[in-house]
Amino acid sequence: MKKTTKITTAAPKAATTKAPAKKTAASAAAATRKKDTVQREAPATFISARVDVGFGNHLYVRGEGPGLSWDHGVAMDCIASDAWAHTLKGATSPVIFKVLVNDEKWSTGNDYVVEPGQSVTITPTF
Repeated sequence: MKKTTKITTAAPKAATTKAPAKKTAASAAAATRKKDTVQREAPATFISARVDVGFGNHLYVRGEGPGLSWDHGVAMDCIASDAWAHTLKGATSPVIFKVLVNDEKWSTGNDYVVEPGQSVTITPTF
């Protein structure tokens, strides 16, 4: 006589999934506040200069404003043979500046001032 063994298998367990959490009124209000308090970037401030500094020379800007210092100049972009431009992002107070040829020879006269988000075109002398 043969002995038989009965093998039983359990039914597979049903997969359990969590229901997505419902947004409460408090979390919805917090999300709205977060959107309202996102800081907006200040508009760009544009500085341009109309001056021919001669072939091979470059115009720089120094001063007080985002990315500027009185110790080291920032090269301006040459946009024509007698036109230079520089864009400052993030200015929140007036930008005070002067321009220099090759970051060595200062423009004469008083410092220039431009309000944040505004454009100014100067005609410096050296």
